[in-house]
Amino acid sequence: MTRRRSLLLGGGALGAVALLSGCSDEPESRREADGGADVALLRARGARDSTALLARYDATVDTHPDLAERLAPLREETARHVAVFTAKGRSPSPSATASRSPSAGGRRMPEVPKDEKRALAALAQAERQTADTRTAALATAPPELARLLASVAACGAAHVYLLTQRDTDS
Repeated sequence: MTRRRSLLLGGGALGAVALLSGCSDEPESRREADGGADVALLRARGARDSTALLARYDATVDTHPDLAERLAPLREETARHVAVFTAKGRSPSPSATASRSPSAGGRRMPEVPKDEKRALAALAQAERQTADTRTAALATAPPELARLLASVAACGAAHVYLLTQRDTDS
């Protein structure tokens, strides 16, 4: 792995862990609790979107095993996002799990291009769309959930960068 990529992954992972653990370990804010159905819906969407990204990572690695090492840290972060969105008994469905399974909880696995570069581009596009969706949701989210959405969207943007970066210095 290149020095720049190692530093970016290490720094991003450390920041994400700090942000996510801070958000998930603190008690629910009063305003978030008052949001009720809206908060539950935003959390369910967050979990669903992260679960879909997780399935895309798994399908990409299944199609291109040589990418497994490169994608492992990004997949782990995405699995943590699923866990954070479903924390405190708020799981949107029993199939929203961060564990890897061949059938992806009974869902159809996403199609992955046979060309490795196109597969990475498709994964980056899925990350970009998810980050954009989370950024748009900030306008209606209560403060605690907005912080979570913002940090997960920023993590997704970092994933896009890492997936689209050329290996010029390797």
